[in-house]
Amino acid sequence: MAVDEGAEHSSGRADDRGWGATRGWVEKGLSGAERIEDVAPLRGGWTSEMRRLDICGRDGRRSLVLRSFVNPFYVRHAQGLLTREAAVLRLLDGTGVPAARLVAVDATAQHCDHPSLLMSLLPGTVRLGDEGADRRAELLAHQLLRIHRLPVTAEARPREYQAWTSPERVSPPEDTDQPELWQRAVDVIRHEPPEYQACFLHRDFHPGNVLFTGEGGGLRISGVVDWVETSWGPADLDVAHCSTALALLHGVSAGMDFADRYVAAGGTLAEEPAAHLYWRLLDALAFAPDAEKVAVPWREVGRADLTPALLTRRLEGYLHALCARYT
Repeated sequence: MAVDEGAEHSSGRADDRGWGATRGWVEKGLSGAERIEDVAPLRGGWTSEMRRLDICGRDGRRSLVLRSFVNPFYVRHAQGLLTREAAVLRLLDGTGVPAARLVAVDATAQHCDHPSLLMSLLPGTVRLGDEGADRRAELLAHQLLRIHRLPVTAEARPREYQAWTSPERVSPPEDTDQPELWQRAVDVIRHEPPEYQACFLHRDFHPGNVLFTGEGGGLRISGVVDWVETSWGPADLDVAHCSTALALLHGVSAGMDFADRYVAAGGTLAEEPAAHLYWRLLDALAFAPDAEKVAVPWREVGRADLTPALLTRRLEGYLHALCARYT
């Protein structure tokens, strides 16, 4: 995902190392009078290397975002991930969902140093502070519902969702004093997935992938980014993912409230509490033991308070609250 806030600028020339071929690929797609004037690394993500490219030409200036997979694991999966994101960005164009516009993609690094996707720059910034979190959560619930309601033809449907953990892969904290809680939660996801009504999922919808503009009554969502995991599956799973992130960012009550906000906005979730609990725990347990994968980018954009100890404590509290409410 791209975070414009806190970007570190560097000259286009000085930033040539490691992406010379990719830069050439970008420049070939520009109009004859345009050139890359400035390059700024974008912080806040962990799956890919992000750059903002400032372009100047006779018609003025514009900015683009370049996503490149450089980690060997993501390079191996880049063709599927970037091809999917490119297809989703095309699908979303004109729908009213505030997503970037696709400019170009080289999912197999045929022309680039690394598998890359080029897209328009969205306005706004990621906002992860506790102040104003309730109002942002309301906007998140309404935005997620609009995503779920997108009409998608059978031919355009993304892949079926994939679970991000399994009972044997869950890693409880080594020093937990609640082993029975973890065992209880893991036992829930040992069951077969409940039946569900499928819809279009972002699949990685959380505050770190949403951009905001304005303040107070003028606060608005200006962009939703990072569509590489887009899937077809239960709305409960998208709601679960955002709920876990809110619990980790702002406390257990924030995570518990999000499903209620989604339903109040008009969304529909599993009627059976046990079915809803399954999806909530399937997501939450993937963050065990300390949510470090999301904590690193969150700290980079200002949440230095999110220590492993705090996140583990919040995750355990969230598991306890889920089991207490839905069983």
